[in-house]
Amino acid sequence: MNQIPVLIPAILLFTSFAAFFGGMIRLRWGYAATLLGVAASFLVSMAGVAHVIANGEIRYHLGGWAPPVGIEWVLDPLSAFMVAIVTTIGLLVVVYLPRSARFEIPGKEAFAYPSVALLLAGLTGMCLTGDVFNLYVFLEIAALAAYALLAVGDRRAPVAVFRYLVFGAVGGGFYLLGVGFLYFSAGTLNMADLAERLPELYQSRAVIAAAVLMVTGLGLKMALFPMHLWLPDVYNFAPSASAGLIAPIMTKVSAYAIIRLFLDVFHPVFLIEILPVTAFIGWLAAGGILFGSVMAMAQTDLRRMLAYSSVGQISYIALGIGLANPFGLIGGLLHMLNHALMKGVLFLIGGAIRLRTGLVEVPEFAGLGRKMPWTMASFTIAALAMVGIPPTAGFFSKYYLLLGSVDAGNWIFFAIIIVSSLLSAVYFFRVIEMIYREPEEGVISEPAVAAVPAGAMAGGGGHGDSLPPGLGGGPRHDDRRSGGARPPEEGGEAPGTMLLPILVLAVLILLVGIFNVLIVDRLLEPVVAPLSG
Repeated sequence: MNQIPVLIPAILLFTSFAAFFGGMIRLRWGYAATLLGVAASFLVSMAGVAHVIANGEIRYHLGGWAPPVGIEWVLDPLSAFMVAIVTTIGLLVVVYLPRSARFEIPGKEAFAYPSVALLLAGLTGMCLTGDVFNLYVFLEIAALAAYALLAVGDRRAPVAVFRYLVFGAVGGGFYLLGVGFLYFSAGTLNMADLAERLPELYQSRAVIAAAVLMVTGLGLKMALFPMHLWLPDVYNFAPSASAGLIAPIMTKVSAYAIIRLFLDVFHPVFLIEILPVTAFIGWLAAGGILFGSVMAMAQTDLRRMLAYSSVGQISYIALGIGLANPFGLIGGLLHMLNHALMKGVLFLIGGAIRLRTGLVEVPEFAGLGRKMPWTMASFTIAALAMVGIPPTAGFFSKYYLLLGSVDAGNWIFFAIIIVSSLLSAVYFFRVIEMIYREPEEGVISEPAVAAVPAGAMAGGGGHGDSLPPGLGGGPRHDDRRSGGARPPEEGGEAPGTMLLPILVLAVLILLVGIFNVLIVDRLLEPVVAPLSG
């Protein structure tokens, strides 16, 4: 059991190599290696959670060298919580991936499988390392794999991913520069050693600069408002499985890194009182919650609506950091789990809709509730959770954030959480109403008419698939797929390998809501204990 912290990323790194070389020989071998490796990492992470709850943290010294000379790996309640989220989402997306990739990125699946394993290796390595420099190494490993997974999507995906790459490179550079300042100030890179040495250096300009640079770099990586500019296009144009993997966990692990710095490197008192970083993050988060909600409400493309919604949901996590009290941070941490489940299932459902119908525009979703009943039931559960309706998981993280706002005496944050939930209800209930509406034969909806190019209405060179129903074009399909994507498949419910992960995530949304108290008591309360004293 003592090897669990290093075993999880090691399994995934080996899996990425096995999937690459196996996939070069036969595609099925690459997928089998990915599925087995990710499943093994999931099982080990669950064993790690059980061990942490029963026996406490595990610290593993690589090669037997104790820090600060050696590299330390740590499995404690916070890292166990995050690794469980990453490997759970990863396993479900790997099950979902083959059918979706064959439809959206045919011929490129062999490169998708090792990229998924490498991404998960990077993210779990970030969670488990006890060294601030190794956190940077795994951060960049995860980023490189994410660029590969996202760039193979829509024809416009490479341009969007290039913007992401620029922001990511700047964020990584800021973080690494901060690490350099810390090393030259304290003479160590081990998090536990830094926590012991830094209190004597809190007035050092180098340490203050290090904190600002590291938090700013990670803020760019997590798409903290207003540093979110790369996110909407990346999620919109990515393959559904890539978005369903990266949107739930990529930004959350960067937020985890900020929390780790806040609690276990600089100590809460430094970032709350000496350098009020948390207060600044809180106000940025408040703006991001409102901005993301308003922009999502204005979208008709489901993928773009979910992308802007992610800006607001990430800001909920940042708000928990900004509140800097036990209730607020529990709310932020719990929202990491809840948002991973909610946004994961929503992006996967979007992929299933595209597979069966080719549709992406919400005004054209009429009748999907009857055509894809289980998929749309899962969408409804996730949408209710995004709004914050009990007993779904989304309600309880918002409840803790509200308690944290009251505890901090910040009624503006309290009001923003309430208002944003109402805005979420507007755009999600609009989709629910549409999918359970019966399609009307021969009737042109307002959104469809507005979307018709003028040339098409006049017969001046418009394409048939841009016409709305009733004008000879049939329902508008997604014409922004990658160049080799196949036409949508006719059929009813989502295929079994795609439907299973969707249903599992929907059930988990309900179970996490019902049993959230166990997660809070066993894992999250020990994490926020430094804020209580």
